[in-house]
Amino acid sequence: MWLNTLWFVLYVVIIGGYVILDGFDLGVGMLGPVVAKDDREKRILLNSIGPVWDGNEVWLVLAGGALFAAFPLVYASLFSGFYLAMMLVLLVLILRTVAIEFRSKRESATWRTTWDWFFSLSSLGITVLLGVALGNVIVGVPIDRAGNMYIDLLHLLNPYSIAVGLTAVVMLSLHGGIFLTLKTEDELLARVTALIPKLMAVFFALMTLLILWTLLLDNPIAERYADRLWIGVFPFLALISTLAAWRQIHHQRYLSAFLASATTIALLMGTVAAGLYPVLLPSSIDPAFDLTVSNAASAEPTLQVMTVIAVIGMPFVLLYTAGVYYFFRGRVVLDDQSY
Repeated sequence: MWLNTLWFVLYVVIIGGYVILDGFDLGVGMLGPVVAKDDREKRILLNSIGPVWDGNEVWLVLAGGALFAAFPLVYASLFSGFYLAMMLVLLVLILRTVAIEFRSKRESATWRTTWDWFFSLSSLGITVLLGVALGNVIVGVPIDRAGNMYIDLLHLLNPYSIAVGLTAVVMLSLHGGIFLTLKTEDELLARVTALIPKLMAVFFALMTLLILWTLLLDNPIAERYADRLWIGVFPFLALISTLAAWRQIHHQRYLSAFLASATTIALLMGTVAAGLYPVLLPSSIDPAFDLTVSNAASAEPTLQVMTVIAVIGMPFVLLYTAGVYYFFRGRVVLDDQSY
């Protein structure tokens, strides 16, 4: 059983890694129309994530692979029940990639503006869709005894899940804005730093309402939060991290602010995971049909092999990721090779 729990934790870590790393990419994309005033500033925003955005998306692929190998029943139910939503995610991921690569291929203002909007709207679309998916996982989905899920796209758009999606938009916009303080300067930097406190205020209000709404839900996750009062440490520390990020921005310690923002996201992911455990995919039909770390996991030998591979491979992944960010540190300087 400890292997099942270990892979539950590792899967949460992988998902958290994706949200933190690709999250600021998405945030930069959503903030583009708000903070960038001319073509040069739009190129600065694009090149701030240029060296890392594709590597960050690999974490999403890793999450899918880990879910398939460690918890195949969850993978099967999730991807079959959310099939249309997953296809929409794939579509906006493709559009976002195309927008980044095509945007600067021509000098035409119309051409560049069109791809700028594709980049921003696809970033928004990914964030909303993934936020809505998380909201549905929290409230539960209609899984029957056989693990089959029957749900259409409109039923996924319930009020609670939409609220999670909206909160995710503000959270990642804030995360992206804090990242931009590391990459921009002069008027663009001033514009970004002026926007961050406003985003923080909205994020605090939305997250507070979402936490209260979650506690009032009539489902097992709300009961677990009531039984496991220690989980309250996670959102409390997330609030402290958010306030720390604001203070670091005020004192122009931008790297510390970004690390604090990443910590906030990690703690909020931990809040959700601690409330769900041992359930991976809750059933809204009957809690007896929940897919958990025990009834949905692969065989023990499979988990053992995966653990060995993770122990060997993850240090290289983390070292490569750290190396990329180290080599491409500093503020953006445009040249002939830039997007």
